Amino acid sequence: MTTTADMIARQQPLDSGFGYRSTADDVLAGYDFAGRSAIVTGGYSGLGLETVRALTAAGAAVVVPARRRDAAKAALADLPNVRVEAMDLGDLESVAAFTAGIRSLGAPVDLVINVAGVMACPFALTPQGWESQFGINHLGHFALVAGVADLMPSGARVVSYSSGAHYRSPVRFGDINFAQLPYDPWVAYGQSKTANALFAVALDARAAERGIHAYSLHPGGILTDLQRHMPREELIARRWMDEEGNPNPLFKTPQEGAATGLWAATAPELIDRGGVYCEDCSIKGVVPADHADMAAGGVKEWAIDVDAAERLFAVSVAATGLDPFAE
Repeated sequence: MTTTADMIARQQPLDSGFGYRSTADDVLAGYDFAGRSAIVTGGYSGLGLETVRALTAAGAAVVVPARRRDAAKAALADLPNVRVEAMDLGDLESVAAFTAGIRSLGAPVDLVINVAGVMACPFALTPQGWESQFGINHLGHFALVAGVADLMPSGARVVSYSSGAHYRSPVRFGDINFAQLPYDPWVAYGQSKTANALFAVALDARAAERGIHAYSLHPGGILTDLQRHMPREELIARRWMDEEGNPNPLFKTPQEGAATGLWAATAPELIDRGGVYCEDCSIKGVVPADHADMAAGGVKEWAIDVDAAERLFAVSVAATGLDPFAE
C-alpha cells in the first residue's frame, strides 16, 4: 500500500522542460490520439474548452458531459469528433445516468479529465444533501470516474483539476457540510480542491496495478467563467482584473492554463509518480503547513496524505454507492 512517505518522495521537484507559459498545443505537439477517447468535464468553456480543442486536434474522440447541452453544442460546433451528453455534476442521479449511457456503448475510455467546478459560491446543498462545492467539485467527479472505471484500459489516466486554493483548508471530516461552523465559501472551495488532490492519491493506489494512473493539478491563475460568483469589485480588489475588465497580466491564458492538465494526461515521466499534484507542467514539491504563498507553488502535505485520502475515499464510496477499482 502506498504511504504518505511514498507520496512525499514522488512529489520531489521535477522539471519537464515545459513551464508557466507553455500552452496546450505545446504539450501535445507530436502526440497522436487517433483511436483513443476522452471524457472532459467542463469541456465547453474556459480551460475545458481549450483541453477539448487540443485533444481533438491530436485526433481524440471526446465526450463532453454538460448541464447546459445547447450552450455546449454551440461552443463545440466547430470541433470534430466531439459528442455532448447531458449531465449535472451536482446531482449524483444525473451522473449515474450519464455513466450508464457510456457503459452501454462498451467502448474504452482512455482518459478522463475533470476540469469542471464551482468556486466561492453561496451556500447550497446538492440534491443528495452535500455542500455544493464538495458535492460538485469532488463527489460528482468521483461518481463519474467510478461509473466508467471498468471501461478504462491499461495506460488510461484520470486527471483532476485541484488548485493552489487547497492551501485554504484540508478536508474537514467532522463538518464537511458546515453544519457546525459558519459557512465560508473560500474554506469550502479549499476543502473541495484538497479533496480533488486526495482523490488522485487514493485512486492511483487502487488502479496502478492495472496500468491506470491518476494525477491532480493546479492550472494557475486564469480569468474564466469559474469566477462567476465573485462580484466585480472583489475581482478588482484582488487585482485579478483592472477597472476595464482586463485580466492581471501575470495570469495565464486559457490555452496556457490547459497545458498542465494535458501534460499530466500524457507525460511519460509521470508513470512512476502516480497520485502526484502537478503545476506549471512540473512538480514543485511539498511545502510546510504554514506556507501561505500560493504563487510560489508546491503542495501541502494534507493534500497528499494517504490516511486522509483513504478516509475521503470511504466517505465517497458511502455517498455514491460506488467503489472504483475494488478487488
